[in-house]
Amino acid sequence: MAHYSISDLEQLSGVKAHTIRIWEQRYNLLKPSRTTTNIRTYGEADLRRLLNVATLCSRGQRISQVVRLSEEECQAAALALCNEVKPADGPRLNALLAATLDLDEPGLHRLFDQAVEELGTEETLLRLGYPLLQRLAVSWKAGSLSLAQERLVGQLLRQELMASADALPLIPLSQADAPRWLLFLPEGEWQELSLLFMNYALRARGRQVLYLGPNLPLADVVAAAQAFKPNVLATVLTTAPARNQLKAFADELRAQCPKAAVVLFGSMAVQATGLPDGCLPLACLHEFRDLIPFVNQPVEGELIEK
Repeated sequence: MAHYSISDLEQLSGVKAHTIRIWEQRYNLLKPSRTTTNIRTYGEADLRRLLNVATLCSRGQRISQVVRLSEEECQAAALALCNEVKPADGPRLNALLAATLDLDEPGLHRLFDQAVEELGTEETLLRLGYPLLQRLAVSWKAGSLSLAQERLVGQLLRQELMASADALPLIPLSQADAPRWLLFLPEGEWQELSLLFMNYALRARGRQVLYLGPNLPLADVVAAAQAFKPNVLATVLTTAPARNQLKAFADELRAQCPKAAVVLFGSMAVQATGLPDGCLPLACLHEFRDLIPFVNQPVEGELIEK
Protein backbone atom coordinates (compact mmCIF):
# COMPACT_ATOMS: atom_id res chain seq x y z
CA MET A 1 0.00 0.00 0.00
CA ALA A 2 1.29 3.44 -0.95
CA HIS A 3 1.92 6.09 1.70
CA TYR A 4 1.82 9.82 1.02
CA SER A 5 3.10 12.86 2.85
CA ILE A 6 0.99 16.00 2.98
CA SER A 7 3.27 17.52 0.32
CA ASP A 8 2.48 14.51 -1.90
CA LEU A 9 -1.24 15.19 -1.43
CA GLU A 10 -0.72 18.84 -2.30
CA GLN A 11 1.19 17.96 -5.47
CA LEU A 12 -1.30 15.36 -6.66
CA SER A 13 -4.57 17.10 -5.79
CA GLY A 14 -3.69 20.76 -6.30
CA VAL A 15 -5.05 21.56 -2.82
CA LYS A 16 -2.68 23.57 -0.64
CA ALA A 17 -1.23 21.75 2.37
CA HIS A 18 -2.62 24.47 4.66
CA THR A 19 -6.13 23.82 3.32
CA ILE A 20 -5.72 20.06 3.71
CA ARG A 21 -4.76 20.53 7.36
CA ILE A 22 -7.81 22.73 7.99
CA TRP A 23 -10.14 20.24 6.35
CA GLU A 24 -8.58 17.43 8.36
CA GLN A 25 -8.80 19.25 11.69
CA ARG A 26 -12.18 20.90 11.21
CA TYR A 27 -14.08 18.22 9.30
CA ASN A 28 -12.12 15.03 10.01
CA LEU A 29 -11.85 14.62 6.25
CA LEU A 30 -8.80 12.35 6.23
CA LYS A 31 -7.53 9.69 8.60
CA PRO A 32 -3.73 9.77 8.57
CA SER A 33 -1.53 7.39 10.47
CA ARG A 34 1.66 8.43 12.23
CA THR A 35 5.20 7.20 11.94
CA THR A 36 7.34 6.36 14.94
CA THR A 37 8.63 9.94 14.72
CA ASN A 38 5.04 11.28 14.86
CA ILE A 39 4.88 12.34 11.20
CA ARG A 40 1.49 12.08 9.50
CA THR A 41 1.24 9.74 6.50
CA TYR A 42 -1.79 9.19 4.30
CA GLY A 43 -3.06 6.16 2.40
CA GLU A 44 -4.64 5.67 -1.02
CA ALA A 45 -8.15 6.00 0.45
CA ASP A 46 -7.21 9.44 1.81
CA LEU A 47 -5.89 10.54 -1.59
CA ARG A 48 -9.00 9.33 -3.43
CA ARG A 49 -11.23 11.06 -0.88
CA LEU A 50 -9.28 14.30 -1.25
CA LEU A 51 -9.41 14.16 -5.07
CA ASN A 52 -13.19 13.76 -5.05
CA VAL A 53 -13.72 16.49 -2.47
CA ALA A 54 -11.39 18.87 -4.32
CA THR A 55 -13.34 18.25 -7.53
CA LEU A 56 -16.67 19.12 -5.90
CA CYS A 57 -15.32 22.17 -4.09
CA SER A 58 -13.72 23.47 -7.28
CA ARG A 59 -17.21 23.65 -8.78
CA GLY A 60 -18.63 25.82 -6.01
CA GLN A 61 -19.87 23.29 -3.47
CA ARG A 62 -19.09 24.06 0.15
CA ILE A 63 -16.74 21.81 2.04
CA SER A 64 -19.20 21.68 4.94
CA GLN A 65 -21.76 20.10 2.59
CA VAL A 66 -19.36 17.81 0.74
CA VAL A 67 -18.02 16.14 3.90
CA ARG A 68 -21.53 14.94 4.72
CA LEU A 69 -21.54 12.71 1.63
CA SER A 70 -20.60 9.04 1.89
CA GLU A 71 -17.57 7.79 -0.03
CA GLU A 72 -19.84 6.36 -2.73
CA GLU A 73 -21.92 9.56 -3.02
CA CYS A 74 -18.82 11.73 -3.15
CA GLN A 75 -17.21 9.66 -5.89
CA ALA A 76 -20.40 9.51 -7.95
CA ALA A 77 -20.88 13.27 -7.71
CA ALA A 78 -17.26 13.92 -8.72
CA LEU A 79 -17.49 11.60 -11.74
CA ALA A 80 -20.75 13.24 -12.79
CA LEU A 81 -18.94 16.57 -13.06
CA CYS A 82 -16.46 15.01 -15.48
CA ASN A 83 -19.31 14.16 -17.87
CA GLU A 84 -20.76 17.66 -18.04
CA VAL A 85 -20.73 19.42 -21.38
CA LYS A 86 -17.92 21.85 -20.51
CA PRO A 87 -16.20 20.69 -17.35
CA ALA A 88 -13.23 22.47 -15.87
CA ASP A 89 -9.91 20.70 -16.27
CA GLY A 90 -9.57 20.05 -12.53
CA PRO A 91 -12.40 17.52 -12.15
CA ARG A 92 -11.32 15.55 -15.20
CA LEU A 93 -7.69 15.59 -14.13
CA ASN A 94 -8.65 14.30 -10.69
CA ALA A 95 -10.80 11.55 -12.21
CA LEU A 96 -7.94 10.48 -14.49
CA LEU A 97 -5.59 10.42 -11.51
CA ALA A 98 -8.02 8.33 -9.47
CA ALA A 99 -8.28 5.79 -12.31
CA THR A 100 -4.48 5.72 -12.55
CA LEU A 101 -4.13 5.02 -8.82
CA ASP A 102 -6.41 2.01 -9.26
CA LEU A 103 -4.55 0.89 -12.42
CA ASP A 104 -7.99 1.03 -14.04
CA GLU A 105 -6.95 1.00 -17.70
CA PRO A 106 -10.51 0.72 -19.13
CA GLY A 107 -11.65 3.61 -16.93
CA LEU A 108 -8.61 5.68 -17.91
CA HIS A 109 -9.29 5.11 -21.62
CA ARG A 110 -12.97 5.94 -21.20
CA LEU A 111 -12.26 9.25 -19.45
CA PHE A 112 -9.55 10.14 -21.96
CA ASP A 113 -11.76 9.30 -24.95
CA GLN A 114 -14.55 11.48 -23.54
CA ALA A 115 -12.14 14.38 -23.23
CA VAL A 116 -10.80 13.89 -26.78
CA GLU A 117 -14.34 13.85 -28.16
CA GLU A 118 -15.05 17.22 -26.57
CA LEU A 119 -11.70 19.01 -26.56
CA GLY A 120 -9.81 17.37 -29.44
CA THR A 121 -6.55 15.47 -29.24
CA GLU A 122 -4.20 18.42 -28.80
CA GLU A 123 -6.16 20.21 -26.08
CA THR A 124 -6.72 16.96 -24.20
CA LEU A 125 -3.01 16.22 -24.22
CA LEU A 126 -1.94 19.73 -23.26
CA ARG A 127 -4.60 20.35 -20.61
CA LEU A 128 -4.96 16.84 -19.17
CA GLY A 129 -2.51 14.24 -20.47
CA TYR A 130 0.81 15.96 -19.86
CA PRO A 131 -0.20 17.63 -16.56
CA LEU A 132 -1.30 14.20 -15.31
CA LEU A 133 2.00 12.67 -16.36
CA GLN A 134 3.93 15.49 -14.66
CA ARG A 135 2.10 14.94 -11.38
CA LEU A 136 2.80 11.23 -11.54
CA ALA A 137 6.46 11.73 -12.41
CA VAL A 138 7.02 14.04 -9.44
CA SER A 139 5.35 11.64 -7.04
CA TRP A 140 7.12 8.59 -8.48
CA LYS A 141 10.50 10.27 -8.01
CA ALA A 142 9.49 11.03 -4.41
CA GLY A 143 8.68 7.34 -3.92
CA SER A 144 4.95 7.78 -3.25
CA LEU A 145 3.70 6.20 -6.50
CA SER A 146 4.76 3.10 -8.38
CA LEU A 147 6.49 3.22 -11.74
CA ALA A 148 3.63 1.10 -13.12
CA GLN A 149 1.16 3.96 -12.62
CA GLU A 150 3.34 6.43 -14.51
CA ARG A 151 4.00 3.89 -17.27
CA LEU A 152 0.25 3.24 -17.66
CA VAL A 153 -0.44 6.90 -18.43
CA GLY A 154 2.64 7.24 -20.63
CA GLN A 155 1.58 4.27 -22.73
CA LEU A 156 -1.96 5.65 -23.07
CA LEU A 157 -0.65 8.98 -24.36
CA ARG A 158 1.76 7.23 -26.72
CA GLN A 159 -1.05 5.11 -28.20
CA GLU A 160 -3.31 8.14 -28.61
CA LEU A 161 -0.63 10.22 -30.36
CA MET A 162 0.39 7.45 -32.73
CA ALA A 163 -3.19 6.55 -33.65
CA SER A 164 -4.16 10.20 -34.16
CA ALA A 165 -1.12 10.85 -36.36
CA ASP A 166 -1.72 7.69 -38.41
CA ALA A 167 -5.28 8.85 -39.10
CA LEU A 168 -4.02 12.03 -40.80
CA PRO A 169 -3.23 12.14 -44.55
CA LEU A 170 0.41 12.15 -45.57
CA ILE A 171 1.61 15.25 -47.41
CA PRO A 172 3.33 14.25 -50.67
CA LEU A 173 6.92 15.37 -51.15
CA SER A 174 5.88 16.96 -54.44
CA GLN A 175 3.92 19.60 -52.49
CA ALA A 176 6.71 22.16 -52.46
CA ASP A 177 4.86 24.79 -50.39
CA ALA A 178 4.56 22.53 -47.33
CA PRO A 179 7.41 23.20 -44.83
CA ARG A 180 9.46 20.11 -44.02
CA TRP A 181 10.33 19.07 -40.47
CA LEU A 182 12.72 16.31 -39.46
CA LEU A 183 12.06 14.98 -35.95
CA PHE A 184 14.51 12.83 -34.01
CA LEU A 185 15.92 12.10 -30.57
CA PRO A 186 19.72 12.11 -30.17
CA GLU A 187 21.71 9.03 -29.31
CA GLY A 188 20.95 7.94 -25.74
CA GLU A 189 17.60 9.79 -25.58
CA TRP A 190 14.45 7.65 -25.29
CA GLN A 191 11.76 10.01 -23.90
CA GLU A 192 9.54 10.05 -26.99
CA LEU A 193 6.20 11.54 -25.87
CA SER A 194 7.00 15.19 -26.58
CA LEU A 195 8.40 14.26 -30.01
CA LEU A 196 5.23 12.30 -30.78
CA PHE A 197 3.16 15.36 -29.90
CA MET A 198 5.27 17.47 -32.29
CA ASN A 199 4.73 14.88 -35.01
CA TYR A 200 0.95 14.98 -34.58
CA ALA A 201 0.72 18.78 -34.29
CA LEU A 202 2.79 19.28 -37.45
CA ARG A 203 0.91 16.71 -39.52
CA ALA A 204 -2.42 18.13 -38.38
CA ARG A 205 -1.34 21.48 -39.87
CA GLY A 206 -0.31 20.08 -43.22
CA ARG A 207 3.44 19.94 -42.68
CA GLN A 208 5.69 17.32 -44.19
CA VAL A 209 7.28 15.33 -41.39
CA LEU A 210 10.07 12.78 -41.37
CA TYR A 211 9.81 11.09 -37.97
CA LEU A 212 12.96 9.16 -37.08
CA GLY A 213 12.22 8.41 -33.43
CA PRO A 214 14.61 7.86 -30.49
CA ASN A 215 18.31 7.11 -30.06
CA LEU A 216 19.59 8.29 -33.44
CA PRO A 217 23.33 8.91 -33.96
CA LEU A 218 24.17 12.33 -35.34
CA ALA A 219 25.69 10.86 -38.52
CA ASP A 220 22.33 9.27 -39.38
CA VAL A 221 20.50 12.53 -38.70
CA VAL A 222 22.83 14.33 -41.11
CA ALA A 223 22.40 11.66 -43.80
CA ALA A 224 18.62 11.86 -43.51
CA ALA A 225 18.70 15.66 -43.65
CA GLN A 226 20.79 15.61 -46.82
CA ALA A 227 18.16 13.43 -48.52
CA PHE A 228 14.99 14.98 -47.04
CA LYS A 229 16.17 18.64 -47.09
CA PRO A 230 14.10 19.81 -44.09
CA ASN A 231 13.28 23.41 -43.23
CA VAL A 232 13.63 22.57 -39.55
CA LEU A 233 15.30 19.91 -37.43
CA ALA A 234 13.51 19.38 -34.10
CA THR A 235 14.61 17.28 -31.14
CA VAL A 236 13.87 16.80 -27.44
CA LEU A 237 16.64 16.86 -24.82
CA THR A 238 15.90 15.40 -21.39
CA THR A 239 18.82 13.08 -20.59
CA ALA A 240 21.14 13.17 -23.62
CA PRO A 241 23.54 14.56 -24.59
CA ALA A 242 25.14 15.39 -21.24
CA ARG A 243 24.66 19.00 -20.17
CA ASN A 244 28.33 19.87 -20.69
CA GLN A 245 28.16 18.43 -24.22
CA LEU A 246 24.97 20.17 -25.33
CA LYS A 247 26.63 23.19 -26.94
CA ALA A 248 29.01 20.96 -28.89
CA PHE A 249 26.05 18.87 -30.04
CA ALA A 250 24.17 21.97 -31.26
CA ASP A 251 27.28 23.39 -32.93
CA GLU A 252 27.89 20.16 -34.82
CA LEU A 253 24.25 19.84 -35.86
CA ARG A 254 24.23 23.39 -37.26
CA ALA A 255 27.59 22.87 -38.99
CA GLN A 256 26.46 19.64 -40.65
CA CYS A 257 22.97 20.95 -41.56
CA PRO A 258 23.48 24.68 -42.18
CA LYS A 259 20.36 25.19 -44.30
CA ALA A 260 17.94 23.89 -41.65
CA ALA A 261 16.91 25.75 -38.54
CA VAL A 262 17.07 23.76 -35.29
CA VAL A 263 14.42 23.56 -32.56
CA LEU A 264 15.72 22.21 -29.25
CA PHE A 265 12.93 21.32 -26.84
CA GLY A 266 13.16 20.75 -23.10
CA SER A 267 14.56 22.16 -19.88
CA MET A 268 18.14 21.23 -20.82
CA ALA A 269 17.89 23.24 -24.03
CA VAL A 270 16.40 26.29 -22.32
CA GLN A 271 19.14 26.32 -19.70
CA ALA A 272 21.94 25.94 -22.25
CA THR A 273 24.19 28.91 -22.98
CA GLY A 274 26.12 29.85 -26.07
CA LEU A 275 23.88 28.05 -28.56
CA PRO A 276 24.74 28.87 -32.20
CA ASP A 277 22.60 31.10 -34.41
CA GLY A 278 19.68 29.24 -35.94
CA CYS A 279 18.97 27.22 -32.76
CA LEU A 280 15.71 27.98 -30.99
CA PRO A 281 15.25 26.55 -27.46
CA LEU A 282 11.64 25.95 -26.37
CA ALA A 283 10.42 25.17 -22.85
CA CYS A 284 6.86 23.90 -23.36
CA LEU A 285 4.66 22.29 -25.97
CA HIS A 286 2.36 25.32 -26.10
CA GLU A 287 5.33 27.31 -27.41
CA PHE A 288 6.04 24.67 -30.03
CA ARG A 289 2.45 24.60 -31.22
CA ASP A 290 2.35 28.40 -31.44
CA LEU A 291 5.55 28.41 -33.50
CA ILE A 292 4.29 26.13 -36.29
CA PRO A 293 2.21 28.66 -38.30
CA PHE A 294 5.14 31.08 -38.53
CA VAL A 295 7.66 28.66 -40.03
CA ASN A 296 7.51 29.10 -43.79
CA GLN A 297 10.55 28.46 -46.00
CA PRO A 298 14.22 28.22 -44.97
CA VAL A 299 16.83 30.89 -45.63
CA GLU A 300 20.21 29.52 -44.57
CA GLY A 301 19.01 27.94 -41.37
CA GLU A 302 16.84 30.72 -39.99
CA LEU A 303 13.19 30.43 -38.98
CA ILE A 304 11.05 32.52 -41.32
CA GLU A 305 8.12 34.43 -39.87
CA LYS A 306 5.22 35.62 -41.96
